[in-house]
Amino acid sequence: MKTEKIKLFLVDDDAVFLKSLEIEFLQHADFAIETYATGERCMQHLSHNPDVIVLDYHLDGIDKNAMNGMDTLDHIKSFNQDIPVIMLSSQDKIDVAINCMHHRAFDYVVKSETAFVRLQKIITTIFRYKKMEKELSWYMERM
Repeated sequence: MKTEKIKLFLVDDDAVFLKSLEIEFLQHADFAIETYATGERCMQHLSHNPDVIVLDYHLDGIDKNAMNGMDTLDHIKSFNQDIPVIMLSSQDKIDVAINCMHHRAFDYVVKSETAFVRLQKIITTIFRYKKMEKELSWYMERM
């Protein structure tokens, strides 16, 4: 039985970082990946039903008037509040992380040499929770 690939959106205005992240995910797991350099492009493709979105906090490297990560997060959550969004930023500030969580991000990761490993662990956790929810739902239906 063939399992469906996890559909992962990667959204970052740093083209080099975005490509390296895409390569890391493709080398270490079986993902269907879509990459976007702006929040606007990501929003245009939400109908592709991503399972997880990794979203850069700033998103202003290409166009200074571009929608930032927080605005994009809010739009994603208004489109579908169940899409887990992991915020990614070069800022190692607790207030930024807390703000992201208040906007319903699933988690916050600082861009560093360990960012990919953290992202992988978080995505694994997301799907562990989803599996447990399905099993619980199945069990509750039979009671």
